[in-house]
Amino acid sequence: MSETKEKKPRKALKIIGLILGILLGIILILFIILLAAEYRPKDIAELELSGKGTQTLSSGDALTVMTWNTGYGGLGEDADFFMDGGTNVMSADKAQVEENLAGIQSQIQKTNPDVVLLQEVDKNSKRTYHIDEIQSYEDALPGYQTTYAPNYKALYVPYPLKPTTIGKVNAGQLTLSKYSMSEAERQSLPVSFSWPVSAFNLKRCLLVSRIPVEGTDKELVLVNLHLEAYDSGEGKIAQTKQLKTLLETEAKKGNYVIAGGDFNQSFSNFDNRDYPLISDKMWAPGQLDASEFDDNLRCVADNSVPSCRSLDRPLSSVKDTDPELFQYYMIDGFIISNNLSVNSLKTLDLQFKYSDHNPMVLKVTLK
Repeated sequence: MSETKEKKPRKALKIIGLILGILLGIILILFIILLAAEYRPKDIAELELSGKGTQTLSSGDALTVMTWNTGYGGLGEDADFFMDGGTNVMSADKAQVEENLAGIQSQIQKTNPDVVLLQEVDKNSKRTYHIDEIQSYEDALPGYQTTYAPNYKALYVPYPLKPTTIGKVNAGQLTLSKYSMSEAERQSLPVSFSWPVSAFNLKRCLLVSRIPVEGTDKELVLVNLHLEAYDSGEGKIAQTKQLKTLLETEAKKGNYVIAGGDFNQSFSNFDNRDYPLISDKMWAPGQLDASEFDDNLRCVADNSVPSCRSLDRPLSSVKDTDPELFQYYMIDGFIISNNLSVNSLKTLDLQFKYSDHNPMVLKVTLK
């Protein structure tokens, strides 16, 4: 009788152990599948061009360029995000994403730029309810030729370790041009994280587009960028170094060069004392040393209005835009060649209604 009683707990433990073993095996298999599906882009990849630009570009022409980190349509004024100290992973419902996209597209239509450099554009991601934002922009903005470079592709991101995870991500940078682009390519940037974290993280890139300048052998070289944010600093330095090499090479050829986007760094040649860190717990941007770029290039931005806000809490929870009450940054801008004269440069104060970034608009003339 006692032997039978002893056998029952042993049998139960064996069953429990078997179940745990099966579960661990399933988890291991899924993890291996996710690692095997890791996005491994080429160093340089040719990109497709969609549609046709209707304008041609000549020396002496003026053009308007807008850059905007759109926050994938999910980071409007009511959003917070866990990576910035907030609580939410899914920061907006589908209706809010669609409203934000419509607001961004409306502002682009109103500004009517010749070139648009967009960052954080989703194509098929859980966080934006699998909306094809590329198609949405193309439908709303006819007359532009477009090209897209992915910088974040993952079958499933198992982070954060909560009931809600980031899940599937397919996102990148989108360039729109009223001028006909002759070609576009994706240039991979150094990866800031080691394996296996790198398997589920962004693979940053430069989206390089070329527009012929009529009557010359020169080109307008457009670089759409979104540099590293959450590394310890080395990643941004390495990525900026590669950007510097590209821009200096093109400028020395006599090409017109415009690199614009989210640098996740402040420019050293601008006074950013209006946007101090209000707490050592806040995310801190790096600093891009403008003096390291050669004399053919210059860093330009407008710091009269912040270009980015913290996502540690919804902006709508703070009624005053005083930096002492909320964290703001100036981390978006342009690097341009000296054969372009700046007519104007303005950060549009949209109060971060549709994105955690404000758009910046540059007007230049080809000398």
